[in-house]
Amino acid sequence: MNFNQLQTALWTLVVKEIRRFMRIWPQTLLPPAITMSLYFVIFGNLVGSRIGEMGGFSYMQFIVPGLIMMAVITNSYANVSSSFFSAKFQKSIEELIMSPVPLHLILWGYVIGGVCRGVLVGLIVTLMSLFFTHLEIYNFFVTIYTVIITSLLFSLGGFINAVYAKSFDDISIIPTFVLTPLTYLGGVFYAISALNPFWQNLSLINPIVYMVNAFRFGILGHSDVNVSFSLTVVTLCCVALYAVAYHLLARGSGMREWV
Repeated sequence: MNFNQLQTALWTLVVKEIRRFMRIWPQTLLPPAITMSLYFVIFGNLVGSRIGEMGGFSYMQFIVPGLIMMAVITNSYANVSSSFFSAKFQKSIEELIMSPVPLHLILWGYVIGGVCRGVLVGLIVTLMSLFFTHLEIYNFFVTIYTVIITSLLFSLGGFINAVYAKSFDDISIIPTFVLTPLTYLGGVFYAISALNPFWQNLSLINPIVYMVNAFRFGILGHSDVNVSFSLTVVTLCCVALYAVAYHLLARGSGMREWV
């Protein structure tokens, strides 16, 4: 395939993914906005008024970056896991794999679709947060890079989950029992520096800590961990997951029983 054909193939896959979640936007884009608005009201206004400042900022300002990242993470993951599993379930994935489209392009098509949904939901939640507090971007590059690389990472995670999933129930296990606890323990609602040394060191095992703090630095200029180290960790995790996802796709793992 020449470059124009590759470009057309990738564009077709990405547009298909975007249309898939935009067609049912009341189910894909509206719920995160409503959920995060409730977080803003309950934790930001009601609980935050009792807590006071955290990290030199009002509690509402402190939690907003973490809640935006929470929305980006869950929606990027959910989009790719449900989309790729549906392709397996409907047995349409075999047509893609047997076509002359390179496997890298197939993987990127699904992943970019997940990134688009994650970034769009993140933008919606950001706009919703402006009704509750004032935000200014402290470092534009760190903010944008963190959102994109985090969305990319969890899109790849969703792809790997979908590869191994044998039923629709399987694609909800990881978000429920892994992603949700890691997100709540990732410094969304509290400063890592406020913990005792043991829990601080334990928190550093959680990769979401690095994403939340890097994004918080991009918006507020405050981080509990080194920002350069955080971005390096997230980028390396992204490279590792991409290698795993491509290997599974090339080997046909989890697809032979469907094809």
